[in-house]
Amino acid sequence: MQSFPKQLIDGYHAFATQRLPTEQSRYRDLSERGQFPETMVIGCCDSRVSPEVIFDAGPGELFVVRNIANLVPVYQPDSNAHGVSAALEYAVTVLKVKNLVVLGHAQCGGIRAFIDKIKPLTPGDFIGKWMQMFIKPGEVVEQREHESMQDFVTRIEKAAVFRSLENLMTFPFVRERVESGDMQLHGAYFGVAEGSLFVLDRTAKEFISVR
Repeated sequence: MQSFPKQLIDGYHAFATQRLPTEQSRYRDLSERGQFPETMVIGCCDSRVSPEVIFDAGPGELFVVRNIANLVPVYQPDSNAHGVSAALEYAVTVLKVKNLVVLGHAQCGGIRAFIDKIKPLTPGDFIGKWMQMFIKPGEVVEQREHESMQDFVTRIEKAAVFRSLENLMTFPFVRERVESGDMQLHGAYFGVAEGSLFVLDRTAKEFISVR
């Protein structure tokens, strides 16, 4: 107990004395009936980009999975363990979420590591291998002529959202619900410095500010 982070203990005390009393009945109801979120969010592990905070979500409202650079792999039913695919399988087939949101963001460390081709942090090179799913075989990602580094990074951060949405449709159970109209896929991009949110217009293929 003494080694447990004090910040977390203090945070829990604040939760228990301030927020919990107003939501106690909701927590009891969720514990008895189970969860029925209508939206799943696939976000980044980045501590600055919490979907529950950004969307002001209460308990039971969002089903969230977070990983480096908010990536979704292609459907690959093999003998390996697939965390994102497992979360997708549960959210889509059991919870039957109606909306699936891929949330990208500015200053993404995973995207920057990919662009800068950083050396492996450990012999396992887990980040490097994970980020390789972002590109297709033979695909080249390069800075365009007259494109600033900032614009390049932002373009690739947004491209990661497009690629994840594309990969989602390789999952048969996702495609089935999307094509039947029972579920919709969405893309979004969060600007950390300004706290701004941009939502993908799938027709125009552009991110539009919600403000």
